[in-house]
Amino acid sequence: MLPFLKMHGAGNDFVVLDSRAAKLTLAPETVRHIADRRRGVGCDQLVIIEPDDAGADAFMRILNADGTESGACGNATRCVAALLAEESGAQWVNIRTVAGLLVAEILGPGLVEVDMGPPHLEWGDVPLAIPADTLHLPLALGPVSDPAACSMGNPHATFFIDDFQHLPIETIGPMLEKNRIFPERANIGFARVDSGARIRLRVWERGAGLTLACGSGACATLVNAHRRGLTGRMAVVEMDGGELLITWAENGHVLMRGPAETAFAGEIPGIF
Repeated sequence: MLPFLKMHGAGNDFVVLDSRAAKLTLAPETVRHIADRRRGVGCDQLVIIEPDDAGADAFMRILNADGTESGACGNATRCVAALLAEESGAQWVNIRTVAGLLVAEILGPGLVEVDMGPPHLEWGDVPLAIPADTLHLPLALGPVSDPAACSMGNPHATFFIDDFQHLPIETIGPMLEKNRIFPERANIGFARVDSGARIRLRVWERGAGLTLACGSGACATLVNAHRRGLTGRMAVVEMDGGELLITWAENGHVLMRGPAETAFAGEIPGIF
């Protein structure tokens, strides 16, 4: 039996596995089975906590529901930080990911802030397949056009819209995710700016689909909104599953504050 925790950050949900004591390698089809909401446990991402040889408290591996690997996930980082802090009693937790080192601060029970690092704004860093102005991508589909793009450890494109009514996210989301301008696919955000300090966001997440929340997507949206002159450097980003407070600090780093909750614990039969 494989023990796991089911956790979520603002509804973005994870199956969290601990492989610090014994190495765990899961085939993509096994990840898809665990992530299946009818036949498995169900999750947006499967998260594996591994030992880190470079001095961080742990290495966090993020596997999308389709079995592919992701570079960063802000909501998962908060969840893992909360777990590690509960073990150690520390206020600060360092977590290494494929995208780099992330530093988290425990602000209170179930409340964590993560320094997601600086956004990457050059076309080659997103990455894009062609040289382009990341503030105004030459991309349109159906009712949406003119997105801004950046990388927050994984690629994001943000479409700014006036209304969600009749917006066919589940139809256009997968097509935009796999558009040829994104060689590594992309997370697609649809954002309505309600004020200079509040944004309503829905995200089609690469490898996971329409999600209740996307932490790195919320960070990318605030960055892109501020670059467009639509918001200040701090805003509450409201998603289907809850709210995150995002700050693009003066030092260039993006801070993400929000909940980290454990739903339940369980064991997976020996399918691995």
